[in-house]
Amino acid sequence: MGGTGEAGTAVQRAVLMGDPTHFSIRGGGNPHTRTRWGRRKRVDRQRAIEQWHGLARTLERYGVAVFVVPAAAECPGLVYPANAGVLYPLEARWPVSRKSFYLANLLPTRAAEQPIYAEFLRRLGVPTARLCAAFEGEADFFPVGDRYLFTHGRIERQRFVPRLGVPPYRRVYGFRSEIAALGELAGMAMDVEVLPVELVNEAYYHGDTVLCSWGPGRRFLLAYLDGIERRAAARLCAILGDDLVTLSAADAALYAANSYALTREDGAYLFMPEGVSERLQAQVRERGVTPVLVDVSEFLRKGGGSIKCMIGDLGPWTETGAADAELGFRQRRRYASIYQVG
Repeated sequence: MGGTGEAGTAVQRAVLMGDPTHFSIRGGGNPHTRTRWGRRKRVDRQRAIEQWHGLARTLERYGVAVFVVPAAAECPGLVYPANAGVLYPLEARWPVSRKSFYLANLLPTRAAEQPIYAEFLRRLGVPTARLCAAFEGEADFFPVGDRYLFTHGRIERQRFVPRLGVPPYRRVYGFRSEIAALGELAGMAMDVEVLPVELVNEAYYHGDTVLCSWGPGRRFLLAYLDGIERRAAARLCAILGDDLVTLSAADAALYAANSYALTREDGAYLFMPEGVSERLQAQVRERGVTPVLVDVSEFLRKGGGSIKCMIGDLGPWTETGAADAELGFRQRRRYASIYQVG
């Protein structure tokens, strides 16, 4: 289950997932959520729920503790807790009471999620803090080896603007984390180098849609280089060398970079969206990591988020931390048995 923590306590990986009962497209805040004509897409709720439980069951089979944020009808975006914030230090094998979860400042259409996450984390025993700048959590701030990457882009007021063509308008989306957050994040993570990377394609609006660190020590990086600024791409290639695996446009469009990495005593795994190329899977295997394919296509095609977007990483979770938070009962749901906070 991942080794031992302080005083020999057992350690496993823990994650947040958001109950999919009310998943729908309300704000339409990224290019995947709208049709060519700008209309918000309709979710196949039954299919989404089945896929969600398929991911949750798969994670549990690999020893991951899944803590489920309860559904709220007014917050359909809770199914994407990678945007909730970021836990730091993520990989330290400490009781969660010694870490801090820095809550994200979400889009106005998702702002009501923040107090829900704050209360849920409090009940888990995780201290929370807040940043001032526009910032959307571990989707834009994550470790690669002994560094952290901070991905950012231009913040826009989302709107329709006229153009020549059919339809005679286009939607402006912008990105989610602003460069002004860099100073706050660097101050929070003073013990590591923080490398800023600018995003340039609105279809890849978070860093975890174009970049994914994986493998032991998270030393390897999947990268869709056309989704990031040219000089930043060159710098990543120079720093990482053969540890960087470039993504094809086809794999990038399936959000191959939106994968979840897990390392256990018995090996390293990468949970990837179903449909990624055989070549990419072979490149993962060549580095001693086993790809595990999961179908969450309804969440990508309608909501613009795949496997990693559906997971908020709580890092190594000691039994001490779980006991302190009084966790434990499992509640039956229609498709699977899932963890919930009491």
